[in-house]
Amino acid sequence: MKVDVFDMEGKKLNQVELPAAIFEAPINVDLMHQAYVRQMANARLGTHKTKTRSEVSGGGSKPWRQKGTGRARQGSTRAVQWKGGGRVHTPRPRSYEQAMPKKMRRAALRSALSVKASEAGIVLVDELILTEAKTRQMAEALNRLVGETSALVLIPEKSLEYDAVTRSANNIPDAKILLASYLNIRDLLSYDKLVVPLKALDVISAHLG
Repeated sequence: MKVDVFDMEGKKLNQVELPAAIFEAPINVDLMHQAYVRQMANARLGTHKTKTRSEVSGGGSKPWRQKGTGRARQGSTRAVQWKGGGRVHTPRPRSYEQAMPKKMRRAALRSALSVKASEAGIVLVDELILTEAKTRQMAEALNRLVGETSALVLIPEKSLEYDAVTRSANNIPDAKILLASYLNIRDLLSYDKLVVPLKALDVISAHLG
């Protein structure tokens, strides 16, 4: 599959052949769904917790005698039916982590990238560099490349060369900067367009090829 390569002014320069093994892979919706659910589950902290009757303070003595009051027998004011009492069958700390083999995760990424490519959702740029961190310049460049849609912008590495690009995109609500080596299923499916500099394309090819 051939894709046009643009500069930051939106001018077409040439065409590049995308690796078929990555961008024309079989599309497996179930596998993408599994990878997405796994990533969202692994992001959960699992620190939710409520106190049981053994953990709340007070309730050490019997509120009234067992018999003769006409009221229901009670053993503690910290039983679950009392205000301020313990809770029962409520969340406890746990791990939501799900395991998924690396081959399956990478196959899900190839499938998602193939979907993007088939929908013309991949925009190649010869290079993405700003001389200074200016949100307006970054917003104008993205508007020329992808229009009014949301965009996930990949950078090949974390360095001073791309620091201005990263800081310029922080205040753009519909854009996100991500290292190409950190490409993941959630971000890939959350944005309409994928902006890929040629150096970042090399990183993806080395990682998923």
